[in-house]
Amino acid sequence: MLVRGIRGAITVNSNTKEEIIESTKELLIALQRENNFNIDDIISIFFSATSDLNAAFPAQAARELGWDRAPLFDMQEIEVLGSLPKCIRILIQINCQKNQTEIKHCYLRGAEILRKDLVKETLNLKESESK
Repeated sequence: MLVRGIRGAITVNSNTKEEIIESTKELLIALQRENNFNIDDIISIFFSATSDLNAAFPAQAARELGWDRAPLFDMQEIEVLGSLPKCIRILIQINCQKNQTEIKHCYLRGAEILRKDLVKETLNLKESESK
């Protein structure tokens, strides 16, 4: 069994508990859907939020989805001048048999600018699937 990391990020419009939790759920669900893993495959999940998001812990979203057996860890993203504001980032470590190229990372809403190369790959995959 291999250990792989799955990355993702999403932005929110406001620093409210509801928006942080719901946006984090949206991202977690997208990561699971794109990578087709079971909750039991999760080793751990790291969550980071920019300093302008302090109304809730993003890990609460995972607990509300029932992802409460694996260790969950919240932290504050380091502040870098000019970095993307109101952003939640996630790193999920899973057990799987996939190689690195099969892992699908998800960058949603304003976070798409963080990895334009991956967003382009995702769009190309969706376009070819719809044909």
